[in-house]
Amino acid sequence: MEPGGCEAGPAVKAVAAVLPAGGSGERLGGATPKQFCTVQGRPLVSYTVRAMERVSWISDIIVVVSPENIETMKSIIEKYGHKRVTVAEGGITRHRSIFNGLKLFSENEFSNHLLQKPEVVIIHDAVRPFVEEDILLKVVMAAKEHGAAGAIRPLVSTVIASAADGCLDHSLERAKYRASEMPQAFLFDIIYQAYQQCTDYDLDYGTECLHLALKYCKTNAKLVEGTADLWKVTYKRDLYAAESIIKDSLSQQICIITDVKEAVVQVGFLLHECLRSQIKVEAVSVSLSKGNSHLQNIFSGQCYNFVCVNDKKYATEEIQQLVNMLEESNIPLLHPVVLISAHLNSLENTSFSIDLEELTRMKKFAREVKRKNILVYGLLVQCKEKRSPWRGQEQGNTAPRLANNRGIGT
Repeated sequence: MEPGGCEAGPAVKAVAAVLPAGGSGERLGGATPKQFCTVQGRPLVSYTVRAMERVSWISDIIVVVSPENIETMKSIIEKYGHKRVTVAEGGITRHRSIFNGLKLFSENEFSNHLLQKPEVVIIHDAVRPFVEEDILLKVVMAAKEHGAAGAIRPLVSTVIASAADGCLDHSLERAKYRASEMPQAFLFDIIYQAYQQCTDYDLDYGTECLHLALKYCKTNAKLVEGTADLWKVTYKRDLYAAESIIKDSLSQQICIITDVKEAVVQVGFLLHECLRSQIKVEAVSVSLSKGNSHLQNIFSGQCYNFVCVNDKKYATEEIQQLVNMLEESNIPLLHPVVLISAHLNSLENTSFSIDLEELTRMKKFAREVKRKNILVYGLLVQCKEKRSPWRGQEQGNTAPRLANNRGIGT
């Protein structure tokens, strides 16, 4: 599990997800379907796929798109390094598209090889990018117990019905009704049997998967109260709202990178402990290299804030490697990337382990990458060997202090 997720996955043999993404985006307007519209330089569907990928207990992710967008979706998967994802050809309606996605687990004619049939399958709209692991776990566990489950939210407006003459016929008591949202989850055999028994009318005009399970399999879905961030991008204004949420989310994430030396790892751990109550923190102890899959996974999640803790004499080289990896990862730099180089210096040393020439070199590098919307700062941490390098003010001048509190290159 990645940080921020649940501590343990569901007690289910296998879980898969089907993401219908075949809509034309008529209500959005414009030539590009909403699921492929870019937000912060990245297609909306990629954010939703990433939300599913972060859940380690989801074994397979099926994205169902219209035939003309299959190659587009495959290129998105390749560009952003998505894993465990299979693209399926959609139908002319939502239900037909979902059915095609489910067939990949049961019918050879729809896939070169059958995927492992899951015990539970999640169905979630590709244009609802802010789904969290907690609600996914809740609907999956409820589906295992009840056969089907779905997220719901209170109605915002009262629902009314109009008569043939255009006048009010009746209204519904809002307190008795809820809005059906996504995600939904089903025992695979139940939802697949329901789709197999569907009439053409259901497949062409229906929109509610929970209703199919009730109508054809007599399965009463468990309704799970969802969170406010399960909303669906439908109109153009929703894209602006999504962009605002994503920007805010990016500013609340930080990745702490250290090498494997004990003192450096300890500082990284203490930084993690200090910050985790305020923002989302990812801590990685690795050597910076192109082949590091953990770092590449973080980049694909679009983390824009990094702290590199080191005790090397030539710290600039490490920052340069990270900048190179960021540029090669195709992360759109519409949002500033912040890199803080935290350099450890032992109090036992009579001089700084990082010399003036190296500081000058880092300042020059910081000025160069600032043009690319990458902001580099330097932090010098004074510490004692064989003791916690992070100490409180009660120890006076032995507390950590900045080498340049204005940063480097700003």
